[in-house]
Amino acid sequence: MSIGPRKRVQKPPSSPSGATQVREFSDNALAQILFGPHNSHLERIEKHLGVTLNGRGNAVAISGGKDTTAEAVRVLDELYNLAGNQGHLESADVDGALRMGDSGGVPEDGNALQTRKRRISPRTPVQADYLDAMAHHELVFGLGPAGTGKTYLAVAKAVTMMIAGEVDRIVLSRPAVEAGERLGFLPGDLKEKVDPYLRPLYDALHDMLPGDQVIKKMAAGDIEVAPLAFMRGRTLANSFVILDEAQNTTPVQMKMFLTRMGENSRMVITGDLSQVDLPIGARSGLQDALDTLQGIEDIGFIHFTHRDVVRHSLVAKIIRAYDKNKVHT
Repeated sequence: MSIGPRKRVQKPPSSPSGATQVREFSDNALAQILFGPHNSHLERIEKHLGVTLNGRGNAVAISGGKDTTAEAVRVLDELYNLAGNQGHLESADVDGALRMGDSGGVPEDGNALQTRKRRISPRTPVQADYLDAMAHHELVFGLGPAGTGKTYLAVAKAVTMMIAGEVDRIVLSRPAVEAGERLGFLPGDLKEKVDPYLRPLYDALHDMLPGDQVIKKMAAGDIEVAPLAFMRGRTLANSFVILDEAQNTTPVQMKMFLTRMGENSRMVITGDLSQVDLPIGARSGLQDALDTLQGIEDIGFIHFTHRDVVRHSLVAKIIRAYDKNKVHT
């Protein structure tokens, strides 16, 4: 959907501490997107910041303390501009804008990625660091819990680099650990057996490229989604290569994957060391790589925490609860 040029909000008037400030927006339609269905986005901001927001027409009246009112203005401005860029807002967008304020920083707009279907911006400072690392390092490790955007942002970066002609191919891989010896008992041919393990990578691609382009590029070999075992013996040049769920590799598999890097290639390795599915006692190739490669320049290591979870707010609370009780499954 074409949404036209980015629209900016008007500058806010100054207000004394504790006074009500009125924030007006130039586009009524975008203001309604900002408010959310039945003002749900405004209610989310109210609850988080402890302010009162009353939306009417293209304006919001903000009541609260000086600091919280200023923060509400920042969040509203950021979300209004985001609505202008992508044509819609989700609750996760609101949470992301609030989270950036909690962390004391707002990412520069230069970190945003533009794919064929959407503009993708970091929702936490660590996500911004991750995008920066992928821009400046040929090998990056993204480490942390589920829901932090590790794989999604890596695929977005790969797609934008392909669109810009900076790489010729995208190669996405995962270890199909649970397939193992049971693979033969699953129905279908080899592709049908392993596809369920690769589905999250397909989903990310379809979120960033029109479906017909995904099919066309996969048929031409420009995009490849394959189990890790298929990487053996290859040299991947002019490619953006992503290994997802890397905690489920063995040290031998990880070394094999890392040595596939060819000229003008980028590699991103993502994983969560609290979710290892290897047999008890087996050492994770991801942990082995971290221990082996720490200190080598030109490798980026980005560590996500529950604060970077951008899924449902309950996911972050669940992760915190498990971390607190040191229970990992």
